Amino acid sequence: MSDEEIQTLDRPAGGHKPARQAAEQPSPQATGEAAPAAPTLRATPQPAWLGPVLIVGIVLAALNLRPAITSLGALFEEARTGLGMSGTVAGLITSVPALCFAVFGVTAPRLSRRFGPAAVVCAGMAAVASGLLIRPFTHNAAGFLAASALSLAGIALTNVLLPVIVKRYFPDRVGTMTGLYSMALAAGTSLAAAATVPLTDALGGSWRTGLLIWAVLALVAVPPWLPVAAVSRREKAAAPAAVRESAGPSVVRSRTAWALACYFGLQATGAYITMGWLPQIFRDAGVSASTAGVLLAVTMVMGVPLAFVIPGLAGRMRNQGPIAVTLGLFGLAGYLGLYFAPAAGAWAWALLLGVSNCAFPLVITMIGLRAKSPAGVVKLSAFAQSTGYLISIPGPLLIGTLYQHSGGWDLPLALMAGLLVPQICLGVLAGRDRTIEDECGMRD
Repeated sequence: MSDEEIQTLDRPAGGHKPARQAAEQPSPQATGEAAPAAPTLRATPQPAWLGPVLIVGIVLAALNLRPAITSLGALFEEARTGLGMSGTVAGLITSVPALCFAVFGVTAPRLSRRFGPAAVVCAGMAAVASGLLIRPFTHNAAGFLAASALSLAGIALTNVLLPVIVKRYFPDRVGTMTGLYSMALAAGTSLAAAATVPLTDALGGSWRTGLLIWAVLALVAVPPWLPVAAVSRREKAAAPAAVRESAGPSVVRSRTAWALACYFGLQATGAYITMGWLPQIFRDAGVSASTAGVLLAVTMVMGVPLAFVIPGLAGRMRNQGPIAVTLGLFGLAGYLGLYFAPAAGAWAWALLLGVSNCAFPLVITMIGLRAKSPAGVVKLSAFAQSTGYLISIPGPLLIGTLYQHSGGWDLPLALMAGLLVPQICLGVLAGRDRTIEDECGMRD
């Protein structure tokens, strides 16, 4: 992480300073040296175009964080048949996203310190585009899996570093900017899920063409990050080495970091279960296949406006625990409705679960608020997301196993509702007004 990022994000007593105005010495903790020996930093004036270009880049990057997954979901049967995938390989591919997010997300802090977060996000978008370009032209499951993994690696790095970019360049608008890219992420998710099949049919019906079209959106996301990465590189080169090499606090000693990681994992578990199994729950209750698909779309679309509103609200609150409790209660109501009257109140349950799934933008906002510096945010973001995605991997598989062996949805729904209880408790712990630097014994 570069020094100008650390100085911009340090919060003096009077509040945040914009990047252009910050001109202060790094803390002893940032340099690892005694205060008198710390080098004096000069603020580099930022070009006027940087802010608008960053906003465009953040929105375009967020739009590309899920289409690689949801577009495949819409055409998975056609792709599986076309590539001759076995059932085992098909099951492996459905588990790959969470695994890649966990594995590649861990590398983000090291890459960010070496190259700067903007350069890594730029490379991440290029990786997403490359994987989406290659994937439709593969002729076997191994090549398809490798190309998918390349895209997912780029998504994993961007997942971790977008909160850092927001904290670095928009320190006074963490909630608003997090809401903006969370809304873009939700829009990209819904768009790919809803539009892939109609676009495929309009372009000739080939599943390969239907997957290829999303590479265009990823390619568009690369150019805005090129000048931002160039500016970041110049600033990084001018940074004192002691600051430039700072790695931030060790988050594993922070209770808040663990609460965030586990909260992230449980909300991701609920989201993947909902996306994977909600249509089947409705269909088994007597709802038609087409209506079940629309109900899932309603659940996903709920995240678009709320993903903007919730981070903005959370950013204005000192304690975000009440929001975590509210979202959890919406989820409990939705699961109880599915348990007792799945078909009669289907639309209401879909709406309630759509609100509950907005725990994702909440936890992303809390990551930005629970650390003081970008070095802390990148470590916290990588730890919370990587650990969280690992926690989420068994959930959909366990629900499927319970459904198969019990012959119905009573036991799986009881488990899904039960998982919301620890999720609510962890949200309360993660939402407390404290930072990982304070918990790790680091002075401001």
